[in-house]
Amino acid sequence: MTDFWIMMLIGGVFIILGAGILLWGRREEKEICQTMSNRIDVRRYMEHKSEISQSWGFKVGGIITIVIGSALLVMGGVFWLWG
Repeated sequence: MTDFWIMMLIGGVFIILGAGILLWGRREEKEICQTMSNRIDVRRYMEHKSEISQSWGFKVGGIITIVIGSALLVMGGVFWLWG
């Protein structure tokens, strides 16, 4: 197996992982928002100390992973074409 195929495989894995992490972050954010909207005391507490940053971290991490995976796929494709 040549180097560009390995790079493209790793890029594809990164894209799949990034999409999973992004979806996980969205699910976490929905759960937190539903909990906060149902309880007034929890909402007031969360306004001062927010754990939404964890779900934002998942979303940002997913986006970064997708970008890195896309870059690896493009680099592998360029190496394959110029091979």
